[in-house]
Amino acid sequence: MKKVLFPLAVILLMTSCVSKKKYASLEANHQKANDELIAVKANLTKCLIETEKNQSLATSYKTKISDLEDTVDDLKKDKRKTLEFVDNLTVLTKGANDNIKETLIQLSKKDQYIKYVQKAMTKKDSLNLAVAFHLKKELKNGLNDEDIEINVEKTVVFISISDKLLFQSGSYNVTKKAYAVLEKVATVVNGQPNMDVMIEGHTDSKSIKTEFLQDNWDLSAKRATSIARILQNRFKVTPGRLIAAGRSSYVPIAENDSPENRAKNRRTKIIIMPRLDQFFDLLEEKAE
Repeated sequence: MKKVLFPLAVILLMTSCVSKKKYASLEANHQKANDELIAVKANLTKCLIETEKNQSLATSYKTKISDLEDTVDDLKKDKRKTLEFVDNLTVLTKGANDNIKETLIQLSKKDQYIKYVQKAMTKKDSLNLAVAFHLKKELKNGLNDEDIEINVEKTVVFISISDKLLFQSGSYNVTKKAYAVLEKVATVVNGQPNMDVMIEGHTDSKSIKTEFLQDNWDLSAKRATSIARILQNRFKVTPGRLIAAGRSSYVPIAENDSPENRAKNRRTKIIIMPRLDQFFDLLEEKAE
């Protein structure tokens, strides 16, 4: 019996030893596989991170490429516009040069004419200065200088007379003392038969409406007409030389903010000026 059990024990012991070796081998293989798995996972994670980073860079690059393409398109458009502008500028420059040449030719042709114009204007200015001198000489005695103002501007003589010398307040009936002033004006006007006379009525800004007057326009026009009639009927000024005009309150010489300033604006202007048809006839005659 003992002989039988001993071999059996030896067999069991050998079997037990083989199983432990296999187990150790399997365990080692398992650990190796596990390490490899961890390494693979690490590499996979790294790859995923790199992939995401590369995708982000790719998106950024695509955006930059798109922006650059847009910039290139804009530059191409700007280039086309610039070329069109240069072409147009070339055409305009040529046209401008042609116009300048033509203008210089015309100026050269008209140079003599301009000289005649200057001479004619100088002649008219001298004549108007003489008219103004005689007016001041006629009007200086017995009249208040503050109520009458005489100016020469270019080829025109202006006589501004305060309404208190000519009219009653709010009326277009001429006062008696106005005749003395108008007689002296007529003396000078009749001495220059080739000049026209415009009478302008001016009012202040205060509105007026009566049985005989609709408004300031009406008053200023009727005052100018009254002066024109007196120059014609009483002092024999040729009516074809007279122009009556009403300006209402729209051409003030001072603000209508005080009695003194409103008094300045209530005035009659007598304008002695060269006849334009004769003036231009003179120029055309000289130019020929």
